[in-house]
Amino acid sequence: MYSGNHWGGSFEVTGNGNGDHDSDHRRSLSGSEWDKSAIYHQQFNENTNVNNSSEFGRLDETQKSWLLGPPEKKKKKYVDLGCVVCSRKALKYSFWAFVVALLVIALPIIIVKTLPKHKSSPALPDNYTLALEKALLFFNAQKSGRLPKNNGFSWRGNSGLSDGSDIMDLKGGLVGGYYDAGDNTKFHFPMAYAMTMLSWSVIEYSQKYEAIGEYKHVRELIKWGTDYLLLTFNSSATKIDKIYCQVGGSQNGSTVPDDHNCWQRPEDMNYKRITQTCNSGPDLAGEMAAALAAASIVFRDNSAYSKKLVNGAETLFKFARDSGRRQSYSRGNLFITPYYNSSGYFDEYMWGAAWLYYATGNNTYASLATNPGMSKNSKAFYMIPDLSVLSWNNKLPAAMLLLTRLRIFLNPGYPYEDMLRMYHNTTTLTMCSYLQRFHVFNYSQGGLIMLNHGGAQNLQYVANAAFLASLYVDYLNETGVPGIYCGPFYISLNDIRGFATSQMDYILGKNPQKMSYVVGFGKKFPRSVHHRGASMPNDKKFYSCKDGFKWLDSSKRNPNNITGAMVGGPDRFDRFRDVRKNYSYTEPTIAGNAGLVAALVSLTETGGIVGVDRNTIFSAIPPLGPKSPPPPAPWKP
Repeated sequence: MYSGNHWGGSFEVTGNGNGDHDSDHRRSLSGSEWDKSAIYHQQFNENTNVNNSSEFGRLDETQKSWLLGPPEKKKKKYVDLGCVVCSRKALKYSFWAFVVALLVIALPIIIVKTLPKHKSSPALPDNYTLALEKALLFFNAQKSGRLPKNNGFSWRGNSGLSDGSDIMDLKGGLVGGYYDAGDNTKFHFPMAYAMTMLSWSVIEYSQKYEAIGEYKHVRELIKWGTDYLLLTFNSSATKIDKIYCQVGGSQNGSTVPDDHNCWQRPEDMNYKRITQTCNSGPDLAGEMAAALAAASIVFRDNSAYSKKLVNGAETLFKFARDSGRRQSYSRGNLFITPYYNSSGYFDEYMWGAAWLYYATGNNTYASLATNPGMSKNSKAFYMIPDLSVLSWNNKLPAAMLLLTRLRIFLNPGYPYEDMLRMYHNTTTLTMCSYLQRFHVFNYSQGGLIMLNHGGAQNLQYVANAAFLASLYVDYLNETGVPGIYCGPFYISLNDIRGFATSQMDYILGKNPQKMSYVVGFGKKFPRSVHHRGASMPNDKKFYSCKDGFKWLDSSKRNPNNITGAMVGGPDRFDRFRDVRKNYSYTEPTIAGNAGLVAALVSLTETGGIVGVDRNTIFSAIPPLGPKSPPPPAPWKP
């Protein structure tokens, strides 16, 4: 049997058929037929005496590669962290990065946190704030009635406690309020105006008052005034027939003891003080309505008092609008006409209606304020220079600015838009008229605008104009408007603000006299103010009506500084005489100081607060636009 050939091919062997094995074996053992590489390895292994390294060193590179193969790559070392496996190098770099971050970031924070904390001192108040704090104090010095213990003036005491006692049907009298100026008279017309101005400044700049710590103080001053105004008429009624319009005073040429015929401290007054009663007076009633309405917004956090003020304001405005009582409050009254004579009442109609609209949201008042008859009778669009000067007698520029505010921020549209647009345009032209380049008003060489034709008591008008200009700039800044046009000339808001700051800086000392006209501010200020209480010593002695004239005539300084009082100011040549007897230079008034306060708070930037409170004044106004339709009737199956 033959075995199978599993690989194919023949079993035939080359050679003879006898199979000469010896011959084959010898051939196979022939050196020429052996595998030389195998022989070499065999010899290499058997030769134990041969130096391995010397023999290996004689190999060339190719031979070495046969023996050693390719070089073995270095394996990376890894670290098993449980949830993550990473290389040791990456772990090392991460660790050192963390250490560096700790040193650079965490270490300084730790040091800062562990060091003792030192509170940085607050920024110093600017000059406007310092002057404002003093200007408010003047109202404390002018208070009548029973004074609080912390009134701020040791030389002032209770006074006027019998005021109003000459009116038999007036329960409680007319105790309280403010004396007007250097005399001891309580003029209700300028007093009401002063309260309106103070309230307006608080409504616009309450955050500034809070930042400088005067918010509580100014509110107390306003309430002192409005509490008194509520006594001057029947504030619980809805309709009245009279207003008590003045307490004290004097007639020209009087020889009997009275407020002008005596030089006496208010604490020593023992002469008869007559109460003036007005059965007509749309000007007085309109201004008083404005004062109470504006104050009701200031005291909106006291709902009961705010409502009382609103009710009183509406009662007064009804009296003002009564067609049978449209005669000036001062007409024919010799106790009033020489001092605070009113030249008209349509400006008070606009002024009072605007404030009542803001206080109540009643569209009736907005319609009246924008009635074309108001602007016609008040000559609002005539561009008469004197009518662009805000004062206790002329509210026209203030009323138009107040209504311009409505257009700028709420834009109520029809039916008010036409008149509001004209008020807005006229307000812009008023600002233009204040600028020296347009030569509407004269300026002194020292840079003071002459708003009363070079007459006496100019500074009160200057402060009012500065306030209106600064406030208008704040309105436009709130809406992103960069400037105005005065005819073809573009005027930036910085130029208008510059007018306001230049005038207030003049009042505070940047003038040819290098003198502040606000008592107590700066190193040089008036020392002989025309003021009864400030000019007489606080020695607890009684001085009669005529005793005090020796201090009026004295050339010595006042023994008491009436801090914060803005005096009448210099003449048109920048000259000032610090003489007590010359009231045109040295007498302060509450109307003038109210404008001063408003201008100063509008300009101060202490605490980093700028701009106005644009929304509070609109709190009572309902949403504008068409009313929502009534809900559908309930569905019935």
